[in-house]
Amino acid sequence: MSNENKTISQFELNLICEYFSNLERQGPGSPEATLKALSFIDNLTENSRIADIGCGTGGQTMVLAQNIPGHITGLDLFPDFITLFNRNAGRLSLQERVKGIVGSMEEALPFKKESLDLIWSEGAIYNIGFERGMNEWNRFLKKDGFIAVTEASWFTPERPAEIEDFWLANYPEIDTIPTKIAQMEKAGYIPTAHFILPENCWTEHFYAPQFPVQEAFLKEYAGNEAAADLIAGQRHEESLYNKYKEYYGYVFYIGQKR
Repeated sequence: MSNENKTISQFELNLICEYFSNLERQGPGSPEATLKALSFIDNLTENSRIADIGCGTGGQTMVLAQNIPGHITGLDLFPDFITLFNRNAGRLSLQERVKGIVGSMEEALPFKKESLDLIWSEGAIYNIGFERGMNEWNRFLKKDGFIAVTEASWFTPERPAEIEDFWLANYPEIDTIPTKIAQMEKAGYIPTAHFILPENCWTEHFYAPQFPVQEAFLKEYAGNEAAADLIAGQRHEESLYNKYKEYYGYVFYIGQKR
């Protein structure tokens, strides 16, 4: 198919989607971290309604579904991710209570007010920003419902200029853990737990699986500047993490609606 009629941004977006479709997780995390966060949440039943916002292909969603009762709706912007999400649910015989739908967190979410018992989001809330997500998503939770998200956070009050400049250019809302907890409280939640994702959530579960995908991608798109830039960006991000991981990472924040 010719790409002449596509804008560069559309083409690059498709490349990004294709690249990350080949990974079980589209961001740092692990089954162990998902289950640890889940251990701080109670009162879920077979009638519970759960939303995984920015679910990707459902790596973490399937872990949730295998360990809690209730119905889970995964929402993601990319139709290809949702196709894989629903395929994964079927492969695990979870399709009766796990369903992926296409949607954007930038727009009104397709849930009724106070209809959800749990909102989950791993590595995705940054798309609209932590503070905005905490505030906007609150209205969809029942009273005493839970929210659990991972968010890029500083571990120290000061850090080297290279890593600070990188994050401020890519996600200006990155901030310290106390600031994030204060934002959660202001948005109407009682913070119930938080913990830093272990290093292996980045190295073993996110960066290592990318290596064979990158090699195949560069071979498939040999000579394609956008594809080369995408891989270079991922490799640069990994090198920065290895160099500066003591200063930042993802933190799981769990709260209960007041």
